[in-house]
Amino acid sequence: MVCVALTGCSSTPPTPDWQMNAHGAIQKATQAYLAGHSRVEVLEWNLARAEVGRTGRVDLLARVELTRCAALVASLDPAPCDRFEALRPDAPDAERTYADYLAGRPVASAAAQLPEAQRAVATTGSVTALAAIQDPLSRLVAAGVLFKTGGASPAVASIAVDTASRQGWRRPLLAWLALEVQRAQAAGNVEAAAALQRRIAVAEESLRTR
Repeated sequence: MVCVALTGCSSTPPTPDWQMNAHGAIQKATQAYLAGHSRVEVLEWNLARAEVGRTGRVDLLARVELTRCAALVASLDPAPCDRFEALRPDAPDAERTYADYLAGRPVASAAAQLPEAQRAVATTGSVTALAAIQDPLSRLVAAGVLFKTGGASPAVASIAVDTASRQGWRRPLLAWLALEVQRAQAAGNVEAAAALQRRIAVAEESLRTR
């Protein structure tokens, strides 16, 4: 009764069901992907698309697809952002710029159109700018873009590994650790490579035991 009274007296329109459903599904899908739970991820992304599709708005659906693509980039997944590209002709300029950024294309001249967290990295490509990003997923996305553009130095990889590890995000953690293993092996650092392999085994085992 209290809720009904508050709703009736409020001057703010209630949030549409599709919006709440889509937001929840996007959050669940992203977390499931990062944790390595593929079945849940697919179900939630499909739900998010269906809910946003009820609006008939291409710009909103484009943002859904870019959110998914950003998680792929954060995890060094080379899969193309095909679902967004199908929407590109009708997508707003900001979404097109973000898609180009995620693909590793130069966007420094249009950096103001990017999400705020990505602007400094897009224009400077510096480790300092990367480390200054407060949101963990945004930091990993920026690190993934630096990897695509050849700027993923050992310092960048270290930040990415630490970020993924702190959040318990298995998928990006395994991807960045695998990159570190390759670098250690290329440098002939057998001990470092073995230690990294042991970390990978721990993360992979935690997924199998669920």
